[in-house]
Formats: sequence, structure tokens, C-alpha cells
Amino acid sequence: MKYEEFKNLVIKAAEAKELKDYELYYNASESVSVEAFAHEINEFSSSTEGGVCFRVLLGGQMGYASTEDMSAEEAAAIVERAVENAAVLETAEESFLAEAGGTYQTVEEKHFVPATAQELVKTALEGQNIAYAADPQVINGTTTSAINESGTVAIYNSRGLDLSASYATAVIVAAPVVSDGKEMNNTYEVKLGSLDQIDLKEVIEKAVTNAKKKLGAGVAPTGNYPVIFGPKATATLLATFSSAFSAEAAQKGLSPLKGKEGQTIAAENVTLIDDPFYEESPARIPFDAEGMPAYRKAVIENGEFRTLLYNLKTAAVAGVKTTGNASKHGYSSPVGISPFTLILQPGTLPEEELLKEAGNGVYIDSLMGTHAGANPISGDFSLQSGGFMIENGEKTKAVKSFTVAGNFYEMLKQIDALSNKAEYQGMGGLTAFAAPAILVNGLSVAGK
Repeated sequence: MKYEEFKNLVIKAAEAKELKDYELYYNASESVSVEAFAHEINEFSSSTEGGVCFRVLLGGQMGYASTEDMSAEEAAAIVERAVENAAVLETAEESFLAEAGGTYQTVEEKHFVPATAQELVKTALEGQNIAYAADPQVINGTTTSAINESGTVAIYNSRGLDLSASYATAVIVAAPVVSDGKEMNNTYEVKLGSLDQIDLKEVIEKAVTNAKKKLGAGVAPTGNYPVIFGPKATATLLATFSSAFSAEAAQKGLSPLKGKEGQTIAAENVTLIDDPFYEESPARIPFDAEGMPAYRKAVIENGEFRTLLYNLKTAAVAGVKTTGNASKHGYSSPVGISPFTLILQPGTLPEEELLKEAGNGVYIDSLMGTHAGANPISGDFSLQSGGFMIENGEKTKAVKSFTVAGNFYEMLKQIDALSNKAEYQGMGGLTAFAAPAILVNGLSVAGK
């Protein structure tokens, strides 16, 4: 049964029980993925995931029920289960449903031609030919993948909301393995967009070039250096510490940013934007997981902390308006808070000039171990890293297996300069990050 038909049956079931405050949330996604290895297809998968969540407000309590089964019988059963759950809840937390009448930004649909399975197979195999032809040092172990992803989010509630939005993208993943006869190295590049508009050769050759640069990597010497975090590494740091900008985390005492709106928390050249409509994002949805309008907002502006990110519940606690950042990790998940695309605004320097500003130091383009080596509450991090030495303003020898340590919140105040180009990094789901390279002076590097 399709969502619209199921929705109408749920409404009838809710009306039959004389429910006044309820919501139906729908989230479904489809993915077709092809991976090629050694000039053959070694993996083909097709998946469809999703379902619905029904929420009902009774006596100040919010009852939940969810299902993947969108049948006529389940339409009545999901309502009954939510009512029963609301009756047995013992929490006293206030819950909210969105009111209709908000203004939603019109999203211009991107040109997207869904690729067929045959086209994905052809692309993945063509990627193998390009990778092996790119350099004689490319060896077996190299994979190339072509993926189609699409999804739909819809929200209906008894207060007049009836919203839906869809998204779609293709993904190319190039993961070459290279060898100089003494050692091997691998890396990856990811590109999102319409398959007919992605330059497959450019993506794969970039990945091969980057993998070759790391052959023969040494270990960075221990010391305090100017450090440049490349765009991928900067985006990784943003993703790792993004929970600090959540009002839910702040109200639970899990963010040091509680009560700091209006204060300077970063260098003057730091502006951090949450943008649901970022041009490179494939999932530009004009409402959040509660159905409130999504909009572009400054989280940090010229170093000043402007706002935490709120959903309806946390906004009510704080006595402010929601920022439209309610989120659900899946259709059955509780309502939380997430950014859409969190963007560290670029600066004015080309990366070559940023290297000259650093003089001598370390360029970090990969960070590992963020789950174990970073604490979003304190801001402390100690992360295994890889990259290049910077000598006399230029990238020189590759380095690996060293640790960079510091404090994220202090680092925000120590960003001396930013490159003039942000790179988009999809992190899964509807949350993404974009960042330029940044120069930070005086971070601790532990190597040889």
C-alpha cells in the first residue's frame, strides 16, 4: 500500500478514536549499489528501507508506535498501540506538535536522471579501466562503485500540516590501491550528483594521484607546529563536535556552549552556517522532522556565538523559537536535533597562500579514531592523523601515524586563516558538512 492511502486510513482510525493531537511521520529510502573489483562486478545490492511513526498526545504524554507494514490492518493497529503507549508513560516532559501556517522555502529541483542498474554496472566497470590506466602503480584491491540513492520524507498532523519532499542523487566512490614495489597505500574519493554530470575520469584520477602521494610516508617529528587541516579533516572535526551546538545537549549539561549566545567563542574570521538548501546537498528539504520550516542560519558569525540549534521541545524550555532543526535518524527514532549542512564559511586565501602563511608545519588531510579520541563535552581531542610536512610554505614529504592533539573550542579562537574554497562532505542521512582548509598555530603533534 502506498503512503497516501495508508495515511488516509490512519486518519480515519484516529478520528474514530476521537484523537485531537496526532502526527504521522513517513521516511523511505531506496539504494542500488554496484561495486567493481579486478574488472568484474563483485557486489550488487538493492535495498528499500523505511516506514511510518505515529505519535499521539494524550494527557500531556506523547505515545509512539511505528511500523514498516503499511496495510489496512496495521493502519488501525498503529493508532491503538500509540494510544496504549501514551497511557503507560510515566515521564512528565512536555511534548509538542507543529502548528500549520508556517512559510516554507521553495526548493528548486535539481536536474537528476536516475541511472538504471545497467548504467551503474557500466560505470563501475568503466571506473576500473580508468583507474588501472591512470598509473602503472595501481594494483589489485582497487574498487570503483556507482550508487543511486533516493528518498522521501512526509509529515501529516491533526493541526493542518501535510508536507512531503523527495531527494535523489548518484554517488561515485573511487578507492584505488597503489604500490611502488615496497609498500602499498590506498585512499578514496567520493562525488555526488547526477550520474550523467559526474566526471568519472576526474574523480578516479584525483584518487589515484592522492594515493600515490602517500607512498613512502614517514612520521612527523614531535613538537608544536602550525597545522593546516585540509577540507576533509576540517569537516571531520565539525562532524565530531557538532553535537555541542544542540540545545538538547546544552540543556542536559553536555555542551560547554550553554548560555553563551552573544559571546565571542571563535576568531573573528570564523562564521559557521547551517544551511538546509546548500547547493551541493542532494537532500534539500524545506522542513524539519517536526514539520517546522527549515531556514539558513548563522550559528557563529564573525566569531560571535549566535544560536544553539533547537527543536520544539528544547525551544519551549529555553523560551525561544525553534530553529527548525528537529531530526530523526530513522522513521522509528525519537525526535532529536541535527544540523542540515553545517558550513564553515571560506576565507580569502587560495590554499597555496595558506601554505605560505604556515611557513613550516604539518598539513593534515585525514583524521582517524574520532569516536575514541575526541570528547565533544570538553572539546579535547587526540587523533591519529596523516598528511604532509609543510616546509618553506610548500607541501613536501608525506607523513603518517602521528597524533595531533588540542581542544576544539580553543582551536576555534586560534584559526589564523581559511582557504577560499569549501568542500562538501556527505556524512550519511540528511546531515552533511562543508569546510575549507584552516590554519591553526601551535597544536601539539606527537610522532617520532
